[in-house]
Amino acid sequence: MWLRLVSAPQDKASGKLWDGALDAQHAFGDLDGHRPALLAVHDAVDDGTAYRAELFARVDVPVLSDDPILQHNLQLPDTWWNDLAGTLEKVSAAGTDRVAVRQQYMDRAIPEFVGISAPSAPCLSVAHGDLHWANLTTPLRILDWEAWELAPVGFDAATRYAYSLLRPDVAARVRTVFPVLGSPAGLAAEATVCAQLLQTVSRGDNLTLEAPLRDWAEELRRR
Repeated sequence: MWLRLVSAPQDKASGKLWDGALDAQHAFGDLDGHRPALLAVHDAVDDGTAYRAELFARVDVPVLSDDPILQHNLQLPDTWWNDLAGTLEKVSAAGTDRVAVRQQYMDRAIPEFVGISAPSAPCLSVAHGDLHWANLTTPLRILDWEAWELAPVGFDAATRYAYSLLRPDVAARVRTVFPVLGSPAGLAAEATVCAQLLQTVSRGDNLTLEAPLRDWAEELRRR
């Protein structure tokens, strides 16, 4: 099994990240074996600090990448891609009032970092929220569900595409499997993810993605 331990000041031990794993267990279960099941939770408070222990079913295969940004080629079978698409379709159908990306952020960040107006009132669906390559394994397991929430349709696909940009063959496969990318319905998700990562670049992170992200932003401006 896996044991995850978290702590926070007692008055801040709440909210979407604190409760994300437990909420995900209630919402999704183990997703036909593609999500490590949360088996038990134990909370304790000591001297003003809250502690949470979460016991998960153990995943005994390595992640596909040690870094969120994919740095090497991946030869994944069609069945893996089909499992991923089917699992995310089930996730998208869940109900929640958790929100990952707010319109206020899109209105500010997309014009600043992508150079287009933020799409207004985009269609939302439930997303994992952090679906990079260090959170995926083969056979398919999807890890780290603390940030799952409502986001623009196609958000998980756009996230995975962004973290694939150094490997154009894999990025192209993401677009093939998730045709929402490149469509009008996916524009809000693509622009949001592109803006989020360009914002991290402006802070000195993810610098290896800067050039392909700027190319992506140019493509979004043409659209």
